[in-house]
Amino acid sequence: MSLTAAAREHSLEDWLRDHARVAIGFSGGVDSAYLAVVARRTLGPDDVLAVIGRSASYPAEQWATARNVAAGFDVGVVELDTDELNDPRYAANPSNRCYFCKTELWSRLVPLAQARGFATVVDGTNADDLSDYRPGAQAAREHGVLSPLADLGFTKADIREQSRALGIPTWSQPSSPCLSSRIPYGTAVTPQRLGQVEEAERALRALGIVDDLRVRYHDDLARVELRAEALTHWLAPERFAQLRDVVTSAGFARVALDLRGFRSGSLNVLHGVTAA
Repeated sequence: MSLTAAAREHSLEDWLRDHARVAIGFSGGVDSAYLAVVARRTLGPDDVLAVIGRSASYPAEQWATARNVAAGFDVGVVELDTDELNDPRYAANPSNRCYFCKTELWSRLVPLAQARGFATVVDGTNADDLSDYRPGAQAAREHGVLSPLADLGFTKADIREQSRALGIPTWSQPSSPCLSSRIPYGTAVTPQRLGQVEEAERALRALGIVDDLRVRYHDDLARVELRAEALTHWLAPERFAQLRDVVTSAGFARVALDLRGFRSGSLNVLHGVTAA
């Protein structure tokens, strides 16, 4: 018989007690926010540390969310700067780009945690992630980073359900991978391109788009992905004109609204890394 989300949470609490003191790679996304809050409730303030890695590929809104969640639930936080954009292997944007990003993150975060007395370092990988193409997971394994949510069978739905029960505001937050994931493999990752994508997505949020959203970078073209349910609304000529204007104001010459709708990892599909 499969476990309920609440039963999985009890198992997570037991796991955390067995591995106290715990440092968490903390992005402020749905998964890491839930893990940090449960860890704080289970272990207390002194045995949990949330570590935020800051770089140009990390959206400012995500950073604000991470800080707000930590403050709201009394989770101790430290920030460290990561420098993956100056690694030519990462900047070249190969299909295993995430491996170099996570290698940079964990090579800095793990020693920081250990120096502060946190022998166990964890991330927010969940069970659904295991079926996706995630080269960054290899870097985590190489640095001894554990993934209790995945190991205990938490799905994204489980995490959202329990986050809602705990009053964590990220429970309904759309997934938000790093900004580099909007740039096709083989197209160099640069601060200017990341800034364009971030500015365009911020402007679209300001128009009232709250669900899943991606602005995919294709040189002078921005390909905008929205939930299928929102397409009809934004295809109306006057609304599309609004959408186009705010995206072009971010520096794109052309804007296309993808009629297939939002697809997580669509650039992986485009480049044959995962199946459509």
